[in-house]
Amino acid sequence: MIGLLYFVVIVLANSLGAVSGMGGGVLIKPIFDFIGADSVASVSFYSTVAVFTMSLVSTYRQIKSGVVLDWRIVGSVASGAIIGGLTGNRTFEWCLQFFEETEQVKLLQIGLTVGTLLFAYLYSKNNWKSFALSGIQWYVVSGLVLGFLASLLGIGGGPINVSLLMLLFNMPIKEATIYSITTIFFSQLSKLAMIATTTGFDRYDLTMLYFIIPAAIIGGFAGAKLSRLLSAEKVNGVFQTIILLVLFMNLYNAWKLF
Repeated sequence: MIGLLYFVVIVLANSLGAVSGMGGGVLIKPIFDFIGADSVASVSFYSTVAVFTMSLVSTYRQIKSGVVLDWRIVGSVASGAIIGGLTGNRTFEWCLQFFEETEQVKLLQIGLTVGTLLFAYLYSKNNWKSFALSGIQWYVVSGLVLGFLASLLGIGGGPINVSLLMLLFNMPIKEATIYSITTIFFSQLSKLAMIATTTGFDRYDLTMLYFIIPAAIIGGFAGAKLSRLLSAEKVNGVFQTIILLVLFMNLYNAWKLF
């Protein structure tokens, strides 16, 4: 029953996440927290697998459909995202050991997620002037920050990816969503590699992946198709709507912990 529920959540979340460039994790994590069937570590792992699968499928579909990527940008952001993803996962594991209760880790994740949501929403509404940076080093730094937050928060990438890329590099929103998804792919790849070589997968119920991976693939294909059909204005509307939805979900989950 839980597997089927996760399946439905991931299909819907990854479809919307691929369109908005946020990745489905920004929806998956708070919904799974609300369901409350698994530990904070398991929820983070399942969200990572779902978002990684979605980002792989979505990037493949975008390239196949003729979207042209600047591989210089992809490589720079990816290198930062890999290092950031590894660092973020180490920080997450440290938090699990440092705090006595997993609820404290969950509250930390919620607090940081709410902060990134507010930043993204304010940016999308106020359209702050872009810094228009262009040096390779800035793409690496942005990938480092985004990869770190993606792995630490267990949300894949979230709204901060798109907003930060637009703010720093003056990217149009549809272009920012594409590079956001590729950033998510590399940060989550590094996180999964870190788990495989350190703690391993024994503490997770891997049978859930029979539901999670197919759902993530369906969501990735659906999201990539919708992304090509929607205008930049509609993508921005989806972006803002998801931010508000996830903001309220996170605040409710935080309230439940007190």
